[in-house]
Amino acid sequence: MPAPPAGPGVAPPFAAPPTEGRRARLWLGLGAGALAVLLCCGGGGAAVVGLAVSNVQAVREQGRVVTDDYYQGLVERKYGRSYDTLCDDAQRRESRAEFERRVAAEPQIDSYRVGEVDPTTLTVPVSVTFSGGNRGDQEVTLAADGQTGALEVCGVS
Repeated sequence: MPAPPAGPGVAPPFAAPPTEGRRARLWLGLGAGALAVLLCCGGGGAAVVGLAVSNVQAVREQGRVVTDDYYQGLVERKYGRSYDTLCDDAQRRESRAEFERRVAAEPQIDSYRVGEVDPTTLTVPVSVTFSGGNRGDQEVTLAADGQTGALEVCGVS
């Protein structure tokens, strides 16, 4: 049978509970936790910034490509190609045949230079040279397609 527990007044085997390393472990644990939170939040913040930057770059690239396609169709007199880059609203306002007649009657564009896309206003400046040698500046307005999200030409002024 086991011995009964020691009663009141019995001295413990040590004078006080050991404390060595307790504070160091506490601060080490808190530091590791803070580092984990910093990495998670910092990594998430970096991911959000990276996503925003890549989205702006994608808008700029896609805007330049669609604008280039539009003007290349005009230069090559393949007006149907230019019409295909138009947004739904522009195509509703003007049929393919009407568009082709209108642009064929306008001064012919010999060359063009597409500027930088403004991602906030979705506009693109374009410098054009007409067949007579005259030059002009035009501004293309872009819009995202409601179904595909791809940028399309929605107006030229």
